[in-house]
Formats: sequence, structure tokens, C-alpha cells
Amino acid sequence: MSDCKWYVVHTYSGYENKVKANMEKAIENRGMQELIDQVVVPTQDTIEIKNGVKKHVQRKIYPGYVLVKMIMTDETWFVVRNTTGVTSFVGPASKPIPLTDEEIISMGIEMPDIELDIKVDELVRIIAGPFDGSVGNVKEVNPQKKTVTVSLSVFGRETQVELDYHIVQRM
Repeated sequence: MSDCKWYVVHTYSGYENKVKANMEKAIENRGMQELIDQVVVPTQDTIEIKNGVKKHVQRKIYPGYVLVKMIMTDETWFVVRNTTGVTSFVGPASKPIPLTDEEIISMGIEMPDIELDIKVDELVRIIAGPFDGSVGNVKEVNPQKKTVTVSLSVFGRETQVELDYHIVQRM
């Protein structure tokens, strides 16, 4: 599966989950699990407030698109392209272009394995995002979520923010 690359497939808006289910069924029926590794509809958990009631909902991050991790062959192209609800691959029609590693990481599809050698009560510098350049004190390290909680001085008040491993560095 090391030859697998991520491709973006355009679908009819609102049919992303149906396309995912249809594609997974076609993969299983044709025994193509070695060639098509994953089919993903990227979602994000959000809280929606309607009529004063909080509700946890999952929103599609990229409506109208499904991500497929696969080895591109004529057969896999045919299966994906002919799945009901798929309109096209993103890229030239003759040869779809896979996502780059940077795009995959920035989209949050796959995160690189990062070993963090930062411990609680160490000073760190934030190297990206809205707090870029800020310095703070590590309050918590969460290896499961690959995040650190850092105490920063924001507008003169101590504020704790949860940050991904890859945007902090030891001082």
C-alpha cells in the first residue's frame, strides 16, 4: 500500500456519503482492496445552536468531494469514475493528479508521525497559526491527539490553547 496516493473525486453535492458507500461496495465486490485502500468524506464536528438548543453535528469540510487513497490503474480509474454520483476526478480528465504530501497534511487527511520531546513546564515557541511567534509554557502533552496545551499571555491574561505538535518547538 506504499504506492497508494490520495486523489480527489468530484461528486454531486449532497451525495458524498452515498458515493462513498457505493464505491466501497464496488471495491469489495471486485476484490480490489489491495488497490483501493480508503474512501473518505472529510468531516468536522461542530456545535450548532438552533432555537437555543445546542446540537453536535458533523459538517462536510469539502462538500461535493470525496477523497480516495488508491493505486492508479486503468481498472481502479474505471471503478471510481463509474461509481454512481461521481462526476469526475479533480485534474486533467486523461490523468488525475494525486495530492501532494503538503496538501494531505494541510487538509488533515493524514498526519505525519511526530515524536515530541517536549515535557510539561517547558517553554515553547509557536511557529505557525494565529499565535505564530508567541512563547508559552507547556501545561499538558496529549500523545493520543498529538497536541500540547500551552499557557500564553493573550491581551494581558493567561490563556490556555491546545495546539498540534507540528506548530510548536522547544526554546
